[in-house]
Amino acid sequence: MSPQDRQLAEYLRARRESLQPEDVGLSRGPGRRVPGLRREEVADRAGISVDYYLRLEQGRDRQPSEQVVRALSRALLLDPDSSDYLHRISSPAPAGRRAASPETLHGVMRLLTSWSHNPAYVIDSNLDVVAANDAARALAPGYFEPGANLLVSAFDASVDPHSRNEWEKTVRRLASALRYHADPADPRLQQILGDLSVRSRPFRRIWALHEAQRHPSGVGSYEIPPVGWVPLQWQILDIPGTPGHLLTTFFAEPGSVAERALQGLTRSSRPDDAAATSAAL
Repeated sequence: MSPQDRQLAEYLRARRESLQPEDVGLSRGPGRRVPGLRREEVADRAGISVDYYLRLEQGRDRQPSEQVVRALSRALLLDPDSSDYLHRISSPAPAGRRAASPETLHGVMRLLTSWSHNPAYVIDSNLDVVAANDAARALAPGYFEPGANLLVSAFDASVDPHSRNEWEKTVRRLASALRYHADPADPRLQQILGDLSVRSRPFRRIWALHEAQRHPSGVGSYEIPPVGWVPLQWQILDIPGTPGHLLTTFFAEPGSVAERALQGLTRSSRPDDAAATSAAL
């Protein structure tokens, strides 16, 4: 069974095992050993037969109806992103993702080159960085670089024991974004998963959670010398005409220490040749 054929079965099982009886108003009987909900409990909540749900979890039925998918989303308490992901992996695989417009991508490159007041970069659906401005490369040297992969870079980074919890949150966020956005049939995705699975036990554990989220915005802590660590907000935007490509930009609260640190960072950045912003295109 191919990765795209297994993903519905694995996702349903992982989501079922992540729920506890108390989460859905059921009492936990004595001696209960099943991790999460039982299959018959999910089937009952979704209004489908246990046999049919078992076929879905075993990969023997991979295209449930829209009505069944909605019922499963409710039964498993999926949030909107997770529900959207379940709908996508329950549908027949598309013939192929439309290629991004070269004109649009080069237009974005020119925008990033001239956009010096905020760090910004572009990734594809596999979290590969395809373009970045000087401020982004200065903010995270070696990380927001064209050709780098955000998730691979996170696992390659040295982790201070005191920041282990923050690192865990970051890699879980990136892994869930990769699962949400990537095409399971993409050879590049399989290359990333294979590489990390072989050399990283934490990655195998995190990937097995089957989390799928977009994460359109958030706050992270970044070190900007000479100020030190400051909180920066980030926003992710879709780029029309470039399927699967996303633009991330950083900004700070007006009048804050973080804003002054960011202003110092962008002043020290110098625009390079446009070609240097995207070696991967």
